[in-house]
Amino acid sequence: MSKSTARFVCQECGAAMGKWSGQCDFCGQWNTLIEEQSAQSLPKGLRGGKGSKIQFVGLTGDSVEPPRMATGLVEFDRVCGGGMVPGSAILIGGDPGIGKSTLVLQVVGRLATSSDCTYISGEESVDQVRMRARRLGLGEAPVRLAAATSVRDIITTLESGPTTGVVVIDSIQTMFVDSLDSAPGTVAQVRTSAQELIRLAKRCGFCLLLVGHVTKEGTIAGPRVLEHMVDTVLYFEGERGHQFRILRGIKNRFGPTDEIGVFEMTDRGLTEVANPSALFLTQRRGNISGAAVFAGIEGTRPLLVEIQALVAPSALATPRRAVVGWDSGRLAMIIAVLEARCGISLAGNDVYLNIAGGLRIAEPAADLAVATALLSAVTDNPAPQESVVFGEIGLSGEIRTVGQTDLRLKEAAKLGFSEAILPTRPKRKKPGGQTASMPMTHTEIEHLRDLVLLIGVPAKNPERRVAGGNA
Repeated sequence: MSKSTARFVCQECGAAMGKWSGQCDFCGQWNTLIEEQSAQSLPKGLRGGKGSKIQFVGLTGDSVEPPRMATGLVEFDRVCGGGMVPGSAILIGGDPGIGKSTLVLQVVGRLATSSDCTYISGEESVDQVRMRARRLGLGEAPVRLAAATSVRDIITTLESGPTTGVVVIDSIQTMFVDSLDSAPGTVAQVRTSAQELIRLAKRCGFCLLLVGHVTKEGTIAGPRVLEHMVDTVLYFEGERGHQFRILRGIKNRFGPTDEIGVFEMTDRGLTEVANPSALFLTQRRGNISGAAVFAGIEGTRPLLVEIQALVAPSALATPRRAVVGWDSGRLAMIIAVLEARCGISLAGNDVYLNIAGGLRIAEPAADLAVATALLSAVTDNPAPQESVVFGEIGLSGEIRTVGQTDLRLKEAAKLGFSEAILPTRPKRKKPGGQTASMPMTHTEIEHLRDLVLLIGVPAKNPERRVAGGNA
């Protein structure tokens, strides 16, 4: 019998140490080491014994690809790549109260009419889940409910019971394996519980939906290996002050990554948003300085969103740089390029940048739209009202082309925009030799100074230093 010894495991990065210390030597976090019992050596059967031979097969075979399970929620199916794949494991993470449990309950509530669905809650009682289902209008859905946290009991029940198509575990941090001495939610418990449940899903062929908590940094709590074990990782995002919720695909073995689905939170649950561009621009007003419309791409979907900027004199020695929905480091880079290449000084001003609607953008193509909003704010001149902007800015001030330009322009034209400010690109020709025509007016620019000339010099505050414009 192997001898048990104590080890200390970091709850942030999963590193194991022989003795306790206040700070983890690997990730640098404080007070994250928890004692766990482990075997000092391998079991006797694994020390020198031989394993069985593995059968290898070719890439071609007679197996038929199983059909995807369409939930009926078009936005959810889009992020999953067209529906859930039988035997796959999907991890859904998000901030507390963002709507993760509501989303998975609506998914199984719609699927229950065509497939057997099981909902296992480790955080709520059966009566509490029923109350939420009645509020969502799913009180009569034939979903099997249970409140359990023991992985051994769950596996025994699912193996001995009738076949099921979808199993929801809400949440994986509440599950525990009784063979481990650590508490539920620790690295060892989360890793082992997820491994056993995923193995059961692969063996039985049902789709496993795991709800995961997130840390204060926004990453899923538990070991990082959890995201590698599952087939799909989805993040449910949104601001508490906005009714919009964004379901974003971070990893997907069966579909595109960075795909998004847009929902609206109502008192009856989550409602799908078929045209998010029109919804994000609903409250947009023209002829206002400091605003620009960005034509972006999220996954395979074109998305138009308004970028707002405010530049105000600062009374602080170090002016503020506040950013909501974008990368603050990239904002600092654009401000530096405007200062060094275009002669626009923002050093003594507070700069505020906001992505309207609570959306988070990580695409470099938003550089030009951010610069347009900043120039419009600092000069107090509105940007062209019926125009969309996109393009990447280099450190020398040049404007670089971005991908899927035609898709962005098509979405903008569909919403009534007549002009686009974009990087210079080579003219394409039709097969017959004629230049392809586009329905929108294009203003192509090569350098950031061209954008300064387009926006103009300050109209109300000529004492501001803006070089490169025409008086």
